[in-house]
Amino acid sequence: MKLRTLLSIGAIVALLYAVGLLVVPGTMNTMYGFGASSSEKLLARFFGVDLLIIGLILWLGRDITGVSARPIITANLIGNVVGTLVALVGTLRGVMNSLGWSAVLIYFLLALGFAYFQFMAEPK
Repeated sequence: MKLRTLLSIGAIVALLYAVGLLVVPGTMNTMYGFGASSSEKLLARFFGVDLLIIGLILWLGRDITGVSARPIITANLIGNVVGTLVALVGTLRGVMNSLGWSAVLIYFLLALGFAYFQFMAEPK
């Protein structure tokens, strides 16, 4: 896989979730077993804003290669590893319903992809 492909996939996932969280935060919350109060919708929208930022950085940076790509790769590796752990704990403790496993899987697969470029492949 090329780094451009991984960055594009990460961007699309982040942007799709961002749109959902910004436009229909109550629906997104209840899908994962969260509440739909005004404060919970606001927090979901803030998360959507952050995903929008991440998605745009990944999309606009997908042509960066070599040493210039290292900060994007490292930040995404760390973020997705932490995201995997947070989603795993939330799912195992019953904070999220069974759809929480999709969050675990998404974070884990993205972490694997960024780990590949961090430790094994030259970011081309």
